[in-house]
Amino acid sequence: MADAKVIPFDDDRSRSGAARRRGVLPGGARGPATAGPAPVSALPGGQVPGGAAEATGAAPQDGDAGAGSGWDRRIAGGLAFLRRRLTGDYDVDEFGYDKELTDQVLMSVLRPLADKYFRVEVKGIENIPSDGGALVVANHSGTLPLDGLMLQVAVHDNHPAERHLRLLAADLVFMLPVVNELARKAGHTLACAEDAERLLQGGEVVGVMPEGFKGIGKPFGERYKLQRFGRGGFVSTALRAGVPIVPCSIVGAEEIYPMIGNSKTLARVLGVPYFPITPTFPWLGPLGALPLPTKWTIQFGEPIPTDGYPPEAAEDPMLMFNLTDQVREQIQHTLYKLLVQRRSVFF
Repeated sequence: MADAKVIPFDDDRSRSGAARRRGVLPGGARGPATAGPAPVSALPGGQVPGGAAEATGAAPQDGDAGAGSGWDRRIAGGLAFLRRRLTGDYDVDEFGYDKELTDQVLMSVLRPLADKYFRVEVKGIENIPSDGGALVVANHSGTLPLDGLMLQVAVHDNHPAERHLRLLAADLVFMLPVVNELARKAGHTLACAEDAERLLQGGEVVGVMPEGFKGIGKPFGERYKLQRFGRGGFVSTALRAGVPIVPCSIVGAEEIYPMIGNSKTLARVLGVPYFPITPTFPWLGPLGALPLPTKWTIQFGEPIPTDGYPPEAAEDPMLMFNLTDQVREQIQHTLYKLLVQRRSVFF
């Protein structure tokens, strides 16, 4: 099958012909209007300016042509995308990240959820550097880890340099069928120091949520109270890679599934960290799994530089403790500030 080519619509010549007929000269000046197009013999090589539309004196239908050309581009692009998927003519990195699939399919699926359902408002996106590695550290909540996906959409769609966030996920994510493949394709990788350091040294923006299951599985009564950040492994990774740490606070995710109970027996049977009980789940069955349409705010704080520390700093437990505490306090303070500013959970 021949490669599908996208042919862009270029109406510059048509506009120049229309402007000439109105008597508009280059630079915006006006001259005497002409009754029709210039004679062919008066032009170099006998060429007709503006193409066939101007040669016949017919005004081009810009709206119709532009709409038709837009659909042509979409169809041609879609066919080219399908051909590459079927023939295997696409690239993935060593972690399984498929940039084309993420940009054209996965982000298109998640974007309406972020823009229309949760109405995510993004602040401080400029605190993520335009190039080089950076470690984004965020709070974790919501019973189901939708906050990580919304964080990925927020960076992808709002950063001026169009950066991609590579999330570090728990082992459970890569043990689930289908979810495992989608996570790899979207750029997520196992939450281990080795993978994180390789990504950061490769100039990627990496996201980590140190609360883990303690964060997303906490009861509703403890919402927006940060859980323990582990032993500071993310700080050690950032120090070794010499990249800045960007604290991130997410408000709105805590209320999508208000967790009022936890069936530990069912959790053990299913092999999951917890089995949530909410006002709607499991009472309403699958309908109870629908998240509440809360209003979200994601704010990226001032980056904390790490490149000024010596190489042996990554092995200093006191330094790691202090930096971990600094990041945690900054996230918690921003959470409280955003909660004070919030008018309503849903508006």
